[in-house]
Amino acid sequence: MSVISGNVARILAELPTGVSLVAAAKTRLPGEVLEAVAAGVTAIGENYIQEAERVRGAVGEGRACWHLIGHLQRNKVARAVRVFDVIETVDSTVIAAAIDDACSRIGKVMPVLVEVNSGREPGKFGVLPEAVIDLVGEVSSFPGIEVVGLMTMGPADLTVVRPGFTETRRLFDEIAALQLPQVTMELLSMGMSASYRIAIEEGANLVRIGTAIFGERPPRT
Repeated sequence: MSVISGNVARILAELPTGVSLVAAAKTRLPGEVLEAVAAGVTAIGENYIQEAERVRGAVGEGRACWHLIGHLQRNKVARAVRVFDVIETVDSTVIAAAIDDACSRIGKVMPVLVEVNSGREPGKFGVLPEAVIDLVGEVSSFPGIEVVGLMTMGPADLTVVRPGFTETRRLFDEIAALQLPQVTMELLSMGMSASYRIAIEEGANLVRIGTAIFGERPPRT
């Protein structure tokens, strides 16, 4: 068993029932991602569209669900809606409108998560918690979009990450209770390699793990 296969097996065995894994494959080689898929990974997260195109081609169709977990630029939306099955990083009506327009051209409804800046960190993407409910309502008005949950990164400092996860879970539950049209609130995507255990304690049902599967990320060239 390879290191990657062993890591996937260990993490899948650790995750509670109802919690799913997205393997965060930023900068990883297609062969590494193929190992993870062969070991049982069913969802791949990519930050960059060009990397996703290359790796998805190598993995093959139908073997995994592809999540965009990096920031989406407006000029990349048309490519993104063709490559990805889920977009986790919607944080404005501008991006939502561009997704809706691109989806209308290819007859697709895109599942999206609204990204929350739960740590209220300047310079980070995501909408502030107090604006999340309004944004979900606006995004869900587009016919080419279905809001299926919330996503947050959370601060890198593990001593302060929990309150943001707690608040994001509260928002998730509050929005679910509103029963808005085209809003299903199925996925609460929180936690990465260093913080996924905390995120699960706070209600995450989707965790994005890269380093704990693939090892330390090589420098981007």
